[in-house]
Amino acid sequence: MDVVVELSRLPVADDDVPGGITLSAGGQAANVAAWYVALGGRARLVTRLGDDRAGSLVSTMLADAGVEVVGARGGRTGIVASMVTPDGKRSMVSDRGAGADLAGLEVEDAWFERSAWLHLSGYALFGEHSSSVAITAGERARRAGAVVSVDLSSAVLVAAVGRAAVRRAVEACGATLVFANAAEHAAAGPLAVDQAVVKLGAAGYVLIDGEGEHRSDALRAATVRDTTGAGDAFAAGWLLGGPALALEAARTCVATVGAMPPAPVGAGATGTAR
Repeated sequence: MDVVVELSRLPVADDDVPGGITLSAGGQAANVAAWYVALGGRARLVTRLGDDRAGSLVSTMLADAGVEVVGARGGRTGIVASMVTPDGKRSMVSDRGAGADLAGLEVEDAWFERSAWLHLSGYALFGEHSSSVAITAGERARRAGAVVSVDLSSAVLVAAVGRAAVRRAVEACGATLVFANAAEHAAAGPLAVDQAVVKLGAAGYVLIDGEGEHRSDALRAATVRDTTGAGDAFAAGWLLGGPALALEAARTCVATVGAMPPAPVGAGATGTAR
């Protein structure tokens, strides 16, 4: 569950400032899935969802967004509080709850049938209680003909896990495409993948492949309200339709509050992501 606090001005100690507060389904994998659907594709989210009222609400929100949810139920739903300053910057406090623990989840082949992609969150791939399940999912997805991509997710997480462990996990899941912001890319170092996409926010992105580095500018947004989830929207667009759709999705995302798409935002290429 995402709790987004849109501040009218910076907080004041021991006092109260006005702002807008919204609730939505969230989490990196859920964001990518919802944007993939909004852009014209079909997506399924594999997760552990809390067996509580918040989990029921999140499940309903994802269904309303057109995302199928599979996996397991149990424990407490994770909650992320995102505080957005008047200039559109954000800071986050994360309590991942049940989502951090995929241990024991029985991965089913049917989840990956007719899938174009399996997109793995780094939180799952590098997590102590989820890495083996994420790697198994990668194996099953590739067997079904899907391509595997990974988002490194957090520079702090990558640094804590260590470069060697990150390289092993990315290789073990069979990823050929990695998304990262500049800090995550620097923390991870070179990875043995066909393509690495380094997200630079308002400065665009750099694509690193066998032919070198290719830089592209971002599309300018008329209004920047909230940068939360822009990288997830970008990844969804890239997986579905390539760089042009990725840039368009990111521009749409920063113009709205929250990480989820406000509504169907266009028709991209066809495909199914898991």
